[in-house]
Amino acid sequence: MELVATENQTMIAQMVRDFGATHIKPDMMKWDESQEFPVEIFKKLGELGLMGVLVPQEYGGSGFGYVEYVTAIAELAKIDGSIGLSMAAHNSLCTGHILQFGSEEQKHKWLPKLASAEWIGAWGLTEPNTGSDAGNMRTVAIEDGDDYILNGAKNFITHGKSGNIAVVIARTGEVGDSHGMTAFVIEKPTEGFTHGLKADKLGMRASETTELIFTDCRVPKANILGKVGEGFIQSMKVLDGGRISIAALSLGIAQGAFEAALQYSQERHQFNKPISSFQGISFKLADMATEIEAASLLTYRAADMKDRGLNVNQESAMAKLYASEVCVRCANEGVQIFGGYGYTKDYPAEKYYRDSKLCTIGEGTSEIQKLVIARTLLK
Repeated sequence: MELVATENQTMIAQMVRDFGATHIKPDMMKWDESQEFPVEIFKKLGELGLMGVLVPQEYGGSGFGYVEYVTAIAELAKIDGSIGLSMAAHNSLCTGHILQFGSEEQKHKWLPKLASAEWIGAWGLTEPNTGSDAGNMRTVAIEDGDDYILNGAKNFITHGKSGNIAVVIARTGEVGDSHGMTAFVIEKPTEGFTHGLKADKLGMRASETTELIFTDCRVPKANILGKVGEGFIQSMKVLDGGRISIAALSLGIAQGAFEAALQYSQERHQFNKPISSFQGISFKLADMATEIEAASLLTYRAADMKDRGLNVNQESAMAKLYASEVCVRCANEGVQIFGGYGYTKDYPAEKYYRDSKLCTIGEGTSEIQKLVIARTLLK
């Protein structure tokens, strides 16, 4: 694995930094306060090729790999975790599921619109009563001629309201049967398909999170991804890649929190010297930098393995587990280094702190990552 940034990575990183300075930083706190989902930002990201990073050029995407993808997410998250999260969810989940398991006809139909951000994508697995226990989902799909009729609800869905298309996993067999669930693609508007309540969140407030509700929602069989009964198995494979994206998101937030704290510690003076000169602060910075470096190596190793077509079940879980926990620790220490100012919205530390916590929860909690890792070790 090459540890030096490639020309593509360097180009993407600079492009994201320039874009963020112009289009994200000026308004991100306004979006955070109002919980506004800035759709126009994602349209612009689509123009830059960042909403179809992994999509081959033949389907309208950029045709890059996971190493470039990780770079783009991390750089976005350094600026605003919400934007990084939504970009990652669009790419890894909805778009990624269709890319991995769609037929050629389905790929040509939906991927160009997703890669350009003409359409924003959502992905529905989690339900109000089945988070980590996704196998016991209650959203059902009943066969009816050339269609399936869906009834139920999904919860904590990124872009559930503003998304134009969703990949939804519904039960087509027995409860708890891993081969009893199927993946459906549902476009808006479709009768019986709507969104529910928008979550009022601690952090990641500019990334929209809502319910999806299905009431006698008729979906043609042509919109099934893969075969009937494969939806859960597909989802677990999609989440292997998704965990790398959350590791990248965690990495970016941690780096942002660290860089802000480092700069502040050199500018803030107490007892006639910068606070960075005090061991209590400098040791915090040393720990943060070391853990971020370790998280980066785990994340890019998983991305490199994914690009080489290797099984990343264990590696993606390790990267996600470690990077997300490092993210929370670094954000916490960032607030501590800023002191009283870290508790105010006049400085960036508090937003990194609020945004960081989702990384240990979304796309599989830290506890679930440990379960995945343990199972691979004990096989």
